[in-house]
Amino acid sequence: MADASATTEESIYDVKIEDAGPAKKRLTITVPPEVIGEKIEDSMGTLAIETALPGFRKGRAPRALLERRFGTTVRNETKNQVIADAYASAIEEHGIKPVGEPEPVEKLDELELEDGKPMTFSVEVEVVPEFELPSLENIEIKKPVLEVNDEQIDEELKRNCMQLGEAEEIKGDLQPGDRLMGPGSARKEGEEEPFFRHDDIDIMVPAEEEGGRGQVLGLLIDDLASLLKGKTVGDTITVKTIGPELHELEHIRGKEVTIEVTIRDAHRITPASIDQVVAHYGMGSEQLLREQIKLALEQRRDEEQRAAMREQVYDYLADAVDFDLPEKLSAAQATRMLERQRLELLYRGLSVEEVEEKLAEIRSEAETQSRRRLKLQFLLHRLAQHFEVEVSDQEVNGRIAAIAMQRGVRPDKLRTELVQSGRLGELTAQIREHKAADRVIDRANVTEIPAEEWNKLVSEKRGAAGKKKTTTKKAPTKKTTSKKTGSKKTSKKTGKKTGDKSAGED
Repeated sequence: MADASATTEESIYDVKIEDAGPAKKRLTITVPPEVIGEKIEDSMGTLAIETALPGFRKGRAPRALLERRFGTTVRNETKNQVIADAYASAIEEHGIKPVGEPEPVEKLDELELEDGKPMTFSVEVEVVPEFELPSLENIEIKKPVLEVNDEQIDEELKRNCMQLGEAEEIKGDLQPGDRLMGPGSARKEGEEEPFFRHDDIDIMVPAEEEGGRGQVLGLLIDDLASLLKGKTVGDTITVKTIGPELHELEHIRGKEVTIEVTIRDAHRITPASIDQVVAHYGMGSEQLLREQIKLALEQRRDEEQRAAMREQVYDYLADAVDFDLPEKLSAAQATRMLERQRLELLYRGLSVEEVEEKLAEIRSEAETQSRRRLKLQFLLHRLAQHFEVEVSDQEVNGRIAAIAMQRGVRPDKLRTELVQSGRLGELTAQIREHKAADRVIDRANVTEIPAEEWNKLVSEKRGAAGKKKTTTKKAPTKKTTSKKTGSKKTSKKTGKKTGDKSAGED
């Protein structure tokens, strides 16, 4: 175990740094008595000035009386501040880059501030791994090439018809594509009280090509179609599953989770006619609409083509560089990874429903895959540093506009949503990573191959026959995604997507 005890000339703390595991450091910090005394005096001085006690004017209460009444509270608050200040100073002065919150080695509430005596405490924190980037010149990259054809345009036109169709309430047996909504809860094994409740849980009956799989509260359920078979309005659906090992909520990892949802509403979409779609978008004719769809699909193809090339850069980096990762994926890291994936999928044109299905799959994937995603975050961060990539406000606004168009919302509304949820930084990081990967592509040996050949390679690599790379995915046009599926009434009812209220939210 490495030992790097050090004190800089400017430092007022004695800091001992040790390896505590893969990508983890233990910091033992000693705070000198003069710092403790100064902090206590400052706190008591502020208390004396601001406190008014019966029989004394404000700021005139005797120090001894204040000590008796508030001394314990003041010292505890001061101790927490001393620890926070010392930790912040230590990581800055010693160049430590944490990736999570520090965990105390001992119980900090048992520590006491004593006049004239130093205080020593230890914390462990996971840190950014240390590694060197591989050669970034002349790597081999395949560029999938695809021409948009009439069949793809027909498929997209059908999607438009569904998006603009009318949603009708149904009472009978459910069919694939039907949407259900109702109140429900999620409960963890061994606990009577649910850890999650919501009045509008949204469930979509899986399509046949999904093999019966679907997501509920962001959790992938393999037999959802069979659980919904024969159900109707008024029935209660009970789903049992195991919390994914790398879920954002650490307390449900590996635990049996029971979800109960009572079907309050059920809706089925009747597709709009092609003439209705033409009229809605003011195209004048079906031919003009098809031309618009073709342009949008070609733009989406170009975006997917670039994404496929970036994926090869990611694979190259992940295979070429080896370093220790933190032993445990924290809740914050899991949340950041999923949010990065959400933004990526929305930018590439998947509908909100498709995004949430994909995120449910990611939550349930094997630990090795999730740790690879974590590894890539570190690699791409370093890659962006290597190329000194900067992201402008104009680029952020452009990405927001693109995602807003996919979601059918105003860009200013989406920006406000990202700022309020603290996700704007993730969007900026995503743009930076894309630009860094593109720098590698610009230096690569690029070979064009037919999309069918690319899809076959990806399918073989992933061992998932029939699962195609999104290069050939039929993407919604830029115009059509501005309207949500169903009528105005239904859109209001189904506006809260499962992913917006997943079991990963409090």
